Amino acid sequence: MSASSCIAIIGAGLSGLACARVLADCGISSEIFDKARGPGGRLTSRQLPGAVVDLGAQYFTAREKRFVSQVDAWCRAGLVAPWPERLWRIDAEGWQLHRDAQRRFSAVPRMSALTRAMAEGLTLHTQTRITGLEQCADGWWLADDKGHHHGPYTRVVITAPTPQALELVAPHDATLAADCRAVTQQPCWAGYALFDEPLPALPGVDADWQAAFVNVGPLGVVSRNDAKPGRQTQGESLTLLAGAKASADWLEDDADTVASRLLSAFESLYAQPLPTPRLLGAHRWRYAKPVGETTGPGYRLSALGLALAGDAFRASRVEDAWLSGHDLGQALAVEIGQ
Repeated sequence: MSASSCIAIIGAGLSGLACARVLADCGISSEIFDKARGPGGRLTSRQLPGAVVDLGAQYFTAREKRFVSQVDAWCRAGLVAPWPERLWRIDAEGWQLHRDAQRRFSAVPRMSALTRAMAEGLTLHTQTRITGLEQCADGWWLADDKGHHHGPYTRVVITAPTPQALELVAPHDATLAADCRAVTQQPCWAGYALFDEPLPALPGVDADWQAAFVNVGPLGVVSRNDAKPGRQTQGESLTLLAGAKASADWLEDDADTVASRLLSAFESLYAQPLPTPRLLGAHRWRYAKPVGETTGPGYRLSALGLALAGDAFRASRVEDAWLSGHDLGQALAVEIGQ
């Protein structure tokens, strides 16, 4: 390949894919690398016996006009749909119906379906963990954990969480390294429970409630995966996202223990006996949510040809991840066109 015609993108989450899509629309080739088995990042879903559960974002909002326009296009294409439409809030006073004017969406039929659709037609290397970068006379080269080298590339875009991005940029660019160090990343435990029976109805709560914010105890969000668009034929299943404090306190605990704690916390709030789960588990996101204020255009781009993108450089919402990658793609296209 010619280094003058290709950009490497590390991370196949929403930021990396949004960047790659802009580049492709401008006729600029890219290659995407991700350590996972497929694209998704924090829009990850897991196929389990009889159910699909979303392990990262349960839904996303649309506020900024460019992202609103993109979400509307995804809706027309059948990739996303409004959800949840029956949202509740659980606090010390119990269950309360949550009403606001915010638009919320879920991908169809699972969150990872959106990133898989975005990846269509792009060059994607999965199960490839990039461990180092080297700048040579012919461009940038990437080293992976299997001892392979990929390149040369004119530029390298890194959309991995900032602690992982730091390891890649620190040997080459002190400014980008400082940008990575300036971001704090909070962890998150995501539990899931599958049932053979539907949940019993709660007095005063719609039997078909879809999701709930939790403002008491270790839980942060509970959602019913079987209530999401395109999944009505699967059995009852819950995703149980721990709050920030519980996730940090339990960071190094084993997944089975955390899953049991999360289900017990929900049971204590439900006021009706839950069916015995046929499957219970949890997934740890060590770097789930960036915190702190950021400035600048929502990405970082250095004269060396290295760039950083992701929600860490805007805010922690899904739309911020998309906007960061999208805007970086446009900036690169302008730079390359000069």
